[in-house]
Amino acid sequence: MTTADRHVDSARITRARDAELAAVIVNYNAGPYLKRCLRSLERHRGAIEFDVLVIDNASHDSSHLAAKAEYPWVRLVANPDNRFLSPAWNQGARETTAPFLLFLNPDAEWWSGTLADLVRVARQHPKAGMVGPLIRNMDGTVYPSGRPFLNVLDAAGHAFLGPFLPRNRFTRRYHMNGWDRSTEREVDWVSGACFLMPRAAFDAVGGFDESFLLYGEELDLATRLQALGWTTVFTPEVEVLHEIGVSTGRTRASIQMHSDSIYRYYRKHRTSGWRRALLPLAWVALHVRAEIVWLAGTLRRQQRRPGRP
Repeated sequence: MTTADRHVDSARITRARDAELAAVIVNYNAGPYLKRCLRSLERHRGAIEFDVLVIDNASHDSSHLAAKAEYPWVRLVANPDNRFLSPAWNQGARETTAPFLLFLNPDAEWWSGTLADLVRVARQHPKAGMVGPLIRNMDGTVYPSGRPFLNVLDAAGHAFLGPFLPRNRFTRRYHMNGWDRSTEREVDWVSGACFLMPRAAFDAVGGFDESFLLYGEELDLATRLQALGWTTVFTPEVEVLHEIGVSTGRTRASIQMHSDSIYRYYRKHRTSGWRRALLPLAWVALHVRAEIVWLAGTLRRQQRRPGRP
């Protein structure tokens, strides 16, 4: 792309009032991944006017500044502290009036299809409150985005067996094994790494529940959308690469936060009637699980160290 081309593109992109789509990216120490994400949006825009907002949560690696310097058409909002994911996504949504909102992780990279293609799919499904693309891991394998809501038994089986025995029947059911994700279909929810929402759906559901600071926010959102009569659609028309955990890592704190979010979701949506009596047990079980997952991960990392016999 020449300097003249980029100038024309920048003029087109930065007309925020005319944007049909606003991409909201929450950044926290994403390093070079943020620039790769923005470059992919520029290359895979398609025939659409769009606005890009980077909400930076007090990164100390200057990734947001480097990205703004290379891509001046980006609107950067620099928070003085880390507001975490859901509050920052709501913050970004308030900065735009675009009729479609794309929520995208900074460690995601558009790979196939265009932004315009994803909006087209959303227009074909006017009752879709969320539209998620096919997501690939960095090695090209398909990540199982597009999943069902689980009952308590299946959720417990997946939570405790999934990290150690990924072929167990609970996890296979959760990942919808047997569907290769080459076809479009309605699902209960899609990954928060990348998904599109019509503004009407976002406003109807009241945006993200900010008590889900990190993890589980898309699951909660899809559950509330479904209760209001909206659907969730998975489409292979667009493909996105995702490097999992660039900002969060697999630290003990992040694993505990994940368990906290699972518990919060369970308490909010799955504790009617007698199930409420199981809340203390669920809290203990999830925190024990987090410690087990952390210890198992630590052992695996130690075994992979160079020079280890």
